[in-house]
Amino acid sequence: MRSVAFGIWVGVGSRDERVSQHGASHFLEHLLFKGTPTRDALGIASVMDAVGGEMNAFTAKEYTCFYARVLDEDLALAVDVVSDLVTRSLVTSADVEVERGVILEEIAMHDDDPGDLAHDVFAEALFGDSALGRPVIGTVDSIEALSRTTINSFYRKRYALPHMVVSASGAVDHARLLRLVRKAFGPLLTGDVEPAPQRPYDEPPAVRSRVVCDLRETEQAHVVLGTSGLRRDDDRRFALEVLSGALGGGMSSRLFQTVREERGLAYSVYSYASSHADTGLFGVYAGCAPGKVDQVLDLVRTELASVAASGVTDEEVRRAKGSMRAGLLLGLEDTGSRMSRLGKAELVHRDLLGVDEVLHLIDAVTTDDVRAIAADVLTRPLSLGVVGPFEDTDLQGAIS
Repeated sequence: MRSVAFGIWVGVGSRDERVSQHGASHFLEHLLFKGTPTRDALGIASVMDAVGGEMNAFTAKEYTCFYARVLDEDLALAVDVVSDLVTRSLVTSADVEVERGVILEEIAMHDDDPGDLAHDVFAEALFGDSALGRPVIGTVDSIEALSRTTINSFYRKRYALPHMVVSASGAVDHARLLRLVRKAFGPLLTGDVEPAPQRPYDEPPAVRSRVVCDLRETEQAHVVLGTSGLRRDDDRRFALEVLSGALGGGMSSRLFQTVREERGLAYSVYSYASSHADTGLFGVYAGCAPGKVDQVLDLVRTELASVAASGVTDEEVRRAKGSMRAGLLLGLEDTGSRMSRLGKAELVHRDLLGVDEVLHLIDAVTTDDVRAIAADVLTRPLSLGVVGPFEDTDLQGAIS
C-alpha cells in the first residue's frame, strides 16, 4: 500500500463523566482541533489538506480516537499533527464558545435522525440515568451548562499517560514510527511507559426493564427491543455474535424473513450486540409505520421466545458463521480499519487476537453454544426504546 493510518486512542469516553460533565468527552473531540501553541485551527487543517490527508476523531462510551490517514511519505507529518493536538491543545474560552454552537447543531442533526436516536433511547431504557444510559454527544442542557474550566480540567486529568495507545497500519516501519512518536510526545515520555490500564470492573449499572418513548410525529416509528448482553471479555461473545447473525444479521435471517419478506411490515430490521467493560446489550431494531408497531413487536418477541426455547438450526449457524468470517476479512481491507482493530484491542482488551485466531474462535462455535447463549440472554427482562408518536404508557405491554 501507499497509505498509512495513524491513530491515538485515549481511554476516556462518556462513561467517565459525572452528570456535571456530561458531554465533555465529545466536546473535547471537537476542541482539540481548534489550536495548540504551534498551530491554530486553520493551520491544523491546512497542513493536512496540503498533502491530501484525512483527519478526524470519534468518541464512544469508553474511549476516544484521533486519527489521520495519509500517504506513506507523509507519516511524519501525521504523527506530529495528531500528537500535537491530542497532547498540547489550548482549550481557550473563545474556542469553547464557538464549538458549543457547533455541537448544539450536531445534537439537532442527531435528533433529526430518528433511526439513530432510537438506539440512545433504548440505552436510556436499559441503563437508566447511569453514564451508559446517557448519550455520548450530550444534551442541549448539558452542553449549554459546560464551562471552559470544567472541560479543561477534564482534559488535563484524563488525557494523560499511560491512558493512551498509539496504533498504525499500512506502509509503516515500526522502528521509524517509534522514533516519530518519541519525538512528537517529547517530555511526556519520561522513562518506560506502562501499558494503558484497563478499566476497573466496578459494579455495572443496574439494568432496567421499562419502556422509554421519544414522542414525535414521525412518518415511521423506530423501535429497539432488547435486553442486557455480555461484557467484552466474556468467552461466549462469539456465540452471541453468531446468534445475532442468525436472528437478524442478513437477508436470510429469521427476523428479516418474518418481519420484512413474509409480512412486509418493515424496510429495515436487524439485531446487534454491543459490549462494554462490565456489561453489554442485545437489541433488535425495526422501522415501521406507527400503526404497525404492535404487530412488529409481537413478531419480534415471538421470534426471541422461539429461539430462546428451541434454539437455532445447524444451517442457520453455518450461514451466520460464514457471514461473520467474511465480514471480518472484508472489513480489514483498508488501513483505517486495521489501525482501529489494533488500537482498540490494546486499549480495551489488552489481548490482541490474530485474525486467524478470531477465525478459529468463530469456527469453534457450535449450535449447542448458540442455543445455550440464546437460552440465557433472550430470557432476560426486556426493555424498549421508541421514537415516534407514542407515550411511554402506550407500549408498556410490549415488555410485560
